[in-house]
Amino acid sequence: MHTDRAHGPTDRAHDLRHHGDAEVRDDGALLIDLAVNVRADTPPVWLRERIADSLTGLAAYPDGRAARAAVAARHGLPVEHVLLTAGAAEAFVLLARALKVRQPVVVHPQFTEPEAALRDAGHAVERVLLREADGFRLTPGVVPEDADLVLIGNPTNPTSVLHPAAAVARLARPGRTLVVDEAFMDAVPGERETLAGRTDIPGLVVLRSLTKTWGLAGLRIGYVLAAPETIAELERVQPLWPVSTPALAAAEACMDSQALAEAAHAAHRVTADRAHLVAGLAEFAPDGLRVMEPAEAPFVLVRVPDAMAVRRHLRDLGFAVRRGDTFPGLDDQWLRLAVRDRATVNRFLQALDQALTLAGG
Repeated sequence: MHTDRAHGPTDRAHDLRHHGDAEVRDDGALLIDLAVNVRADTPPVWLRERIADSLTGLAAYPDGRAARAAVAARHGLPVEHVLLTAGAAEAFVLLARALKVRQPVVVHPQFTEPEAALRDAGHAVERVLLREADGFRLTPGVVPEDADLVLIGNPTNPTSVLHPAAAVARLARPGRTLVVDEAFMDAVPGERETLAGRTDIPGLVVLRSLTKTWGLAGLRIGYVLAAPETIAELERVQPLWPVSTPALAAAEACMDSQALAEAAHAAHRVTADRAHLVAGLAEFAPDGLRVMEPAEAPFVLVRVPDAMAVRRHLRDLGFAVRRGDTFPGLDDQWLRLAVRDRATVNRFLQALDQALTLAGG
């Protein structure tokens, strides 16, 4: 682990605004997508129908009370602990603008949008870079004691590390806001290691997204779980009616018992499909490919020699993968691969075999 203080509105070393969707826009639109971490074949029909039914109410301003109550009930919290947002990305902006912090720390490698939001709000961000030698896992004393805001993903994008809940909770301090991005936690069987619903951890803020498991990236829906005073601070800087009526309908629908059971089933399916992908990738160890394990999210991080050339060859062969060099703490030898069904994975592994040969030649 080491720390790195990042100043200024831009970061020349890492493109913090690059995200996986860039790989499948424009000339990448016809590629098989292993770059975006949204579950394939979603949203399901029943959810599309619930969203479609909400369209008859578009003349009225959105009323988020039912969706907020559903989220609160799902996590066993009073509604005052819940704030609905236009995706987790809006929550990062609200936190950066609303909270009066002097020493924000972002634990990397992780999703870059939180740091970008903090910078855009004028904060000087200190990075804590977890090490490959430690499996990109938290180690004792990893965060400076004077940090008054700490942001970490769990499970972490792009490393696929699931940190123990106890280890994450130990980052909490009186006077510190601890933000845990759990955008992919519902893809973990049993949501083990979640801190959602906990009220005994000082300064805890948990962020959740409904866009990954349910395929709603185009709808923009997520939520914040935190103490009522923190929720009130965030709400003060949030625009009026920030979440649309269709997004509210989706949020309410995704909280009922049948939806939660379907999400749990999907998490187990992702686990099996990921194991198949990891086993296939292991066959390329003689080519210098290394998978970061144990992977616990719906994606895996791999180190591969000449990764940028491999990525280009994969594009030519019809597959989009996520470059890793835009994540602080990683370089151009890393790729992130979304977990897909076995048939797609098998086709990808064949393409990867060809791409490695072409890159090596």
